[in-house]
Amino acid sequence: MSASPETPRLVVFASGRGSNFLSLIEAVRSGRLPVRIAALFSDRPGCAAVAAARELGIPAVALRPRDFADRAGFDRALFAELAAFEPDLLVLAGFLRILDPAVLEPWTGRIVNIHPSLLPLYPGLDTHRRAIEAGDARHGASVHFVGAELDAGPVIAQASIAIAADDTPETLAARLLPEEHRLLPAVVDLIARGRITLDGAAVRLDGRPLAHPLQLHEAGLTLA
Repeated sequence: MSASPETPRLVVFASGRGSNFLSLIEAVRSGRLPVRIAALFSDRPGCAAVAAARELGIPAVALRPRDFADRAGFDRALFAELAAFEPDLLVLAGFLRILDPAVLEPWTGRIVNIHPSLLPLYPGLDTHRRAIEAGDARHGASVHFVGAELDAGPVIAQASIAIAADDTPETLAARLLPEEHRLLPAVVDLIARGRITLDGAAVRLDGRPLAHPLQLHEAGLTLA
């Protein structure tokens, strides 16, 4: 993302309860995240994220996929609404749709997603169950630049937790969520400050390519 003379403008996409959206708002309000959240976009007008945005006075754009002839038509209509908000960065925070590559292409390097697995493990859905059934020792979340393939863009940073012997998908998800709420604002902060950039397929930190994703620890994000 190119440097902006003003505070970078962020548009968040969400489909559900919006907990990661709210974590970004809290980071902005506490002074930890130097961005302005310009709007929330959604494919589910009745979801909790849309309600939360409107309660907070943040513009919400919510279109129903069923009102369009096909997926590409919905995506074009949704992304056409972005111009009014002049965003510098898009964040997919629990947005449960696969977006058409044609609408993503102009945003290369300026759109990120948070996914609940240690990518490249478990793209797609049911990540907590899949990690448990595979017998993994650890599970986590990843923030990555969005590309044409599902959950396959260059990974910027990850947070991980141990999987307990008695974990269920529900308990594992609940224990991971606070780490997601720390991870996403930390990554967005680095992008907003121009410290994280995308160069082709390479993630760069302060101009230097990352050999491995950053890792979230108690003190924040560090090199692996």
